[in-house]
Amino acid sequence: MAKAPIYRVTFINQGEVYEIFARQVGQGGLFGFIEVEEILFGERSKLLIDSSEDRLKTEFEGVRRTFIPLHSVIRVDEVDKPGRGRISASGDKITNFPLTYVPQSKPSDDS
Repeated sequence: MAKAPIYRVTFINQGEVYEIFARQVGQGGLFGFIEVEEILFGERSKLLIDSSEDRLKTEFEGVRRTFIPLHSVIRVDEVDKPGRGRISASGDKITNFPLTYVPQSKPSDDS
């Protein structure tokens, strides 16, 4: 029997880069969003506490399904096993997807 796939989803949320692991990722019913279900968290060690993973657990506590805006997604990878989720500062290496540009109209010369 084939093993269920695990996905690593990296996206920007309020100026920070989130990296989460989930069992299901797909095009959601909401236009312009991806749907992420069954978010996975690493095994909790009693010796080492990862504050960014604790923030993720607190933020996604009780969430069955989340919808992430498509323009916030940096990448989605299928991986062999889940890692530790994390939140990090975005830095200068990530550029947001460009939004639609509407040029301003030029003033007419009808004077």
